[in-house]
Amino acid sequence: MSWAAIFILSGGCYLAKLTGVMAGDRFATVLAPVTTLLPAALFSAIVVLMTVADDSTLVIDARLAGVAVAIVAVIRRAPFAVVVALAMLATAGIRLLS
Repeated sequence: MSWAAIFILSGGCYLAKLTGVMAGDRFATVLAPVTTLLPAALFSAIVVLMTVADDSTLVIDARLAGVAVAIVAVIRRAPFAVVVALAMLATAGIRLLS
C-alpha cells in the first residue's frame, strides 16, 4: 500500500467523522433502522469471507460445512454453545474424512 493511499484513506475517515460530528442528531431518526441492522450484516460478511476466501481464491472446504451446520442449529434455536460445538464437530469430522 502506498503512502498516498494511506493519506487518502485517513482523510476520508476524518471527513466521515467530521460529518457525523457536524450533523449531530439530525439524521438519527432517519438512519436508526439501518444502524440496528448494520452490525449483523458486517458480522455475516466477515464470516463469509473467513469461510470461503483464501487470499484471492475461492475455497470450498470443511469450514463451509461447519458454517452450514451452524446455520441449521441457529434456525432450530439451539443455544450458542451448542451451535459452536456442532459447527466444530462438523468441520473436524469432514477434515478427518478427507
